Amino acid sequence: MPSGDEPAVPPAASMPGPSLPARAQGFTICRADEPVPPAIAGAIAAIGNFDGVHLGHRALIAAVRETARAAGRPAVVLTFEPHPRAYFAPHLPMFRLTDADAKEIVFAHLGLDGLIVRRFDATLAGTGARDFVEGLLVRDLGVAGVVIGHDFHFGRGREGTPALLAELCAEAGLSCRIIPPVALNEGAAPVSSSAIRAALAEGAVARANALLGYRWFVSGAVRHGDKRGRTLGYPTANMALSDCGLAHGIYAVRVRLPDGAVKDGVASYGRRPTFDDGAPLLEVNLFDFAGDLYGQEIAVEFLDFIRGEERFDGAEALIARMHLDAAEARRIIAGDPVPSMFAA
Repeated sequence: MPSGDEPAVPPAASMPGPSLPARAQGFTICRADEPVPPAIAGAIAAIGNFDGVHLGHRALIAAVRETARAAGRPAVVLTFEPHPRAYFAPHLPMFRLTDADAKEIVFAHLGLDGLIVRRFDATLAGTGARDFVEGLLVRDLGVAGVVIGHDFHFGRGREGTPALLAELCAEAGLSCRIIPPVALNEGAAPVSSSAIRAALAEGAVARANALLGYRWFVSGAVRHGDKRGRTLGYPTANMALSDCGLAHGIYAVRVRLPDGAVKDGVASYGRRPTFDDGAPLLEVNLFDFAGDLYGQEIAVEFLDFIRGEERFDGAEALIARMHLDAAEARRIIAGDPVPSMFAA
């Protein structure tokens, strides 16, 4: 079974950031059971679940680009859906940093030739380490080599280790490159998906974004709410976030609209304690926008935390605080240097 939280190589500060096009030209996606198309046949593949596609994962991606370029082959990522943890324990909530769609968006920004997604099901879960290499990698996908993190495990019961993968790849005539951990600073803990989830659970969006190397974002359809924001002078676009571990509070955000336009805004994620203490909801007020977004897909990126969720003594006190929150969000957005996956 592939590892679900692989940190990966030397201090991230030494790695140059990629250019960030809205959608890379020539980026090929091979999903589920589709055959590998000629454009990415014989590729060098970085393998993992890549939840978050964070700076550790980006070290693997930089290495696969370098290795593929030297070999004159395409550079791709091989990943798996659903996430293995969701397959083995579907009844347990799982805070995913990037769902399948979000991963595609991020990968398309990183200078790769393509993405291969394979179904994680009973067959793959029961595949032994040797057949993972000889069956999946060689016979089914036809890759010429792989790049993995230092703690990558694969095969039935996670029996496959990086050392075993290197051995099996050598027997099969594939190259295998193992990447050590990445840390933001000397002596710091390795970058990992778990560390980013923990940061978001504390509302530490700036720290999470530093570990990701880009602004964390979510996407979904705008749903109808109680329309209370209109009466307060702050109409909102509302989204329900599935199994989201983000701390409840107020955030500076930017929003990509269905037409590709990007708007600044301020968002509340939580239960609205001043009014109803209902189910958690993301409510986004877009600055300088008037329009109907109901039923449409938007994406919201988070720049920083402003304050925790509070209960106010009535609408007047809440409105006064909302004015301050909006002003603080504008200040944060104006000075935030972190790359955006919404950038053209």
